[in-house]
Amino acid sequence: MALDLTVDGKKVFAATGGKTFDPSLPVIVFVHGASMNRTVWALQARYFAHHGYAVMAVDLPGHGNTEGPPLPTISAIGDWLIAALDAAGVERATLVGHSMGTLPLIDAAARHGERIERVVLLGTSAPMPVADALLDNAEANNHAAFDMVTLWGFSKKAQIGGNRAPGTWVTETGLRLLERGAPGVLHNDMKACNDYQSGLEDAAKIACPAVLILGDRDMMTPPRNAKSLMEALPNGRMIVLKGCGHMMMAEQPDETLDAMIEAMAA
Repeated sequence: MALDLTVDGKKVFAATGGKTFDPSLPVIVFVHGASMNRTVWALQARYFAHHGYAVMAVDLPGHGNTEGPPLPTISAIGDWLIAALDAAGVERATLVGHSMGTLPLIDAAARHGERIERVVLLGTSAPMPVADALLDNAEANNHAAFDMVTLWGFSKKAQIGGNRAPGTWVTETGLRLLERGAPGVLHNDMKACNDYQSGLEDAAKIACPAVLILGDRDMMTPPRNAKSLMEALPNGRMIVLKGCGHMMMAEQPDETLDAMIEAMAA
């Protein structure tokens, strides 16, 4: 099932986890990472939708089925998320994000704290610098940019197989999802991450509970890079998944869900 919204005159698509969206329930908004879409949250969105929550797993502008163009800055995405809450008739919500999708949550919670119940940040750091080689290849629309994200995004274990679902190749699935993005989207998103320099200052303003979920084999946002973010958050805590890389929803879906259930109790 889906929730069709209009924000700034453009059509927005949000998956609801297989349940009719009811804004009178506790609301969770899921925000995907760079050049991804709402499908990365399939398991988690469905679980929470069937356990007492109203779910909005959004496609950001210019991603998935939401009209573009993609938004060029983290603060613009933060404002867009608040506008999406308004369009859905939601007063307060928990925001859950992955990778790039965590940064607008930090921004939104700092500037619109009265609208945010809690934030859950998966695979995050602040700041979130992006390697020049990745930015340059993404700007040139070279396939090498997708290869870099795939190589750095999945742990070594995930790259050699062993997925729990027989016949599923998680690294190739992640690569194909990146390839589906429109030209320029990956560079737009990575540049937004790289340019966002106020993350620690913004984090210090977040009054609501904030939970970081990190993979100890994450090469893109390793737990050590999140130390300064944890120190900045007034009400933060961390959950670390053992043996897991950056793309935790694909690599360890059950453990990621368990961590999110724990985070929702914070």
